[in-house]
Amino acid sequence: MRKFVILGGGYGGQAIAADLLDKQLPLDVEIILIDRMPHQGLKTEYYALAAGTVSDLELRVKFPHDPRITTKYGEVTGLDLDEKMVHIEGHDSIAYEWLVIGLGCTDNYHGIEGAEQFSTSIQTFSAARRTYQLLNDVKPYGQVSIIGGGLSGVEVAAELRESRPDLNIRIIDRGPSVLSAFPNQLQKFVAVWFKEHQVEMRSHVSLSRVEQGALYDNNAGETILTDVTVWTAGIQPVELVQQLNLPKDNQGRLIINEWHQLPDHTDVFVVGDCASLPLSPSGQAAGAQGKQIAEVMHAVWQDKTPPKLGKLKLKGVLGSLGKKSGFGLMGGTPLVGKIPRLVKSGVLWKSKRHFG
Repeated sequence: MRKFVILGGGYGGQAIAADLLDKQLPLDVEIILIDRMPHQGLKTEYYALAAGTVSDLELRVKFPHDPRITTKYGEVTGLDLDEKMVHIEGHDSIAYEWLVIGLGCTDNYHGIEGAEQFSTSIQTFSAARRTYQLLNDVKPYGQVSIIGGGLSGVEVAAELRESRPDLNIRIIDRGPSVLSAFPNQLQKFVAVWFKEHQVEMRSHVSLSRVEQGALYDNNAGETILTDVTVWTAGIQPVELVQQLNLPKDNQGRLIINEWHQLPDHTDVFVVGDCASLPLSPSGQAAGAQGKQIAEVMHAVWQDKTPPKLGKLKLKGVLGSLGKKSGFGLMGGTPLVGKIPRLVKSGVLWKSKRHFG
């Protein structure tokens, strides 16, 4: 049997597996999906798990059950692209005919001393669980500091405010405003929501060091006290990808060709946060890319020239401000209030049921 191996059962890996199984799979091809968890985690909702407003059971999506796909659980420890082998902790190595690297991302601490050691994360299911424990063990009127005013930081801050109205919550960013990558209308709407809900916003903070209970602002020469520090200040590909001696962009993501393949290893595809794309990393981008990779593989199996792929198109970006308000960009149009929050709830419902 020829093996099509998918590393990572996230949005991209799941999209590839689903599309390959939807159509005629060659009888001599076996799909092998490798993940460290026994289910997909809906990563775009980990902020709610960390805040304690949903249980982790609500954020689990089952992997496909089909005789044509084998699921293996374990930590991928190494890749040999010349010998076409995947090494997995505690398991025999697996040889592949085709490989998909979709292992996701980890936090980027930007070289700040103590940041990894003294902050907590929402980048993995287990990290979000640990963050939930830390946040919900903070005593009443304790101080929580969220580093990074992008989409993840905003959603953590808002959801935690809904979960723990007794806490002091601040969001810290090195830029001039929260959501600096979004239109001014959305920035202002979120800033007003934060002020109304007593979430402190600190801008132009340049952290030089993080310690237990303290943050050091290089710009103001100030020490900022905190009980728990949540890190949402940027991402990078997982360490395994960082260690690969292959061409990468300035964010450490692997350079791919027009068919999402490594140029010098066209039997290897890269999907999601590990791939150098002209889009910001997101579950939506990974899913769209996954569908195109499946399209390429169907052409390969039919001995056809790989198709010319269209530009990856995203429907928009949605963010939550608790359970009753939100914001978004749909087709370039800013949306605020209840409607984007309802739309996001609908998207989550579909994701949990494999409807898109």
